[in-house]
Amino acid sequence: MTLVLGLETSCDETSVAVVADGRDVRSNLVASQFDLHARYGGVVPEIASRAHIERLDGLILSALEEAGAAPAKIDAIAVTHTPGLIGALLIGVTAAKSLAWAWERPVIGVNHIHAHATSAAITGPEHIWPAVALVVSGGHSSLFHVRGFTDIALMGCTADDAAGEAFDKVAAILGLGYPGGPIVDRLAAQGDPRRVHFPRTMLAPGSLDFSFSGLKTAVLYHVHGPGRTSGGLDRLSPQDVADICASFSAAVVDVLVAKTMQAVAVAGASRVVVGGGVAANSMLRERLADACTDRRLDLVLTPMEYCTDNAAMIAAHGYHLLAAGRTSDLRLTAVATA
Repeated sequence: MTLVLGLETSCDETSVAVVADGRDVRSNLVASQFDLHARYGGVVPEIASRAHIERLDGLILSALEEAGAAPAKIDAIAVTHTPGLIGALLIGVTAAKSLAWAWERPVIGVNHIHAHATSAAITGPEHIWPAVALVVSGGHSSLFHVRGFTDIALMGCTADDAAGEAFDKVAAILGLGYPGGPIVDRLAAQGDPRRVHFPRTMLAPGSLDFSFSGLKTAVLYHVHGPGRTSGGLDRLSPQDVADICASFSAAVVDVLVAKTMQAVAVAGASRVVVGGGVAANSMLRERLADACTDRRLDLVLTPMEYCTDNAAMIAAHGYHLLAAGRTSDLRLTAVATA
């Protein structure tokens, strides 16, 4: 048995986990910072970094205790080192290297997005690859051809706003609060997705990249009027807001599903896996399931507890990197962009 301690501090969740053999999650603790950033309508990097410093040590001790794992039983420390907020990443990387030095254990630098792309394997089929992986989160909308845990090829990514970022910005436009994704998803279930026609930006023919900036602007002008950025909220009824949420969600989901099916055709894949915070979106899960059923594709959805940023996926992915001999050393650095 191989026990990996995982640390995740890429943005606004501080998380520590202990995972055995890449699948047996012994502990997975997440300290959210939503309350710290809500008043600003988004993540403030300096506040996020300070919160990581304050919470990380206690979470490490608690995660080890919950897992029943003394430091001597830990075989390696995996940590997110890219991509993310540079200050936040530095906190986790510094902690991981300190533990690796003190415990005389290898440290493993993990690409946060690759961990999302493979997170469905924690509870999914034992032989899950190859597959097309859709990763949709606050900072990323990406498609990968995953042939194995150490063979991950990028097929497409966002050219501007990621899907989760667009959800947060639309929630801000509608005055719904932060984080916006869950609020918009909840209201969309009460709305008519055909009430407002918003654009579906597909970019160049055959492109697997995403663009949601124009969609966000379309929502802004629909709410306030062409060329206006304020003044329109007072005329909206609660049903109007729900219909806008549903129509916006449908526009995002239509693009995500269409591009994923394009990627499947390009890769010649028979399985789709989905990870990232927006993978918890109910409309996306439903429409992807329908599309995969129509095409007789196997769909593996990451469980809800591993969709948002968490250290279990970092430890699980780190286990497979360790098995392949892909460890780092104490020169490991934080890198904001992968």
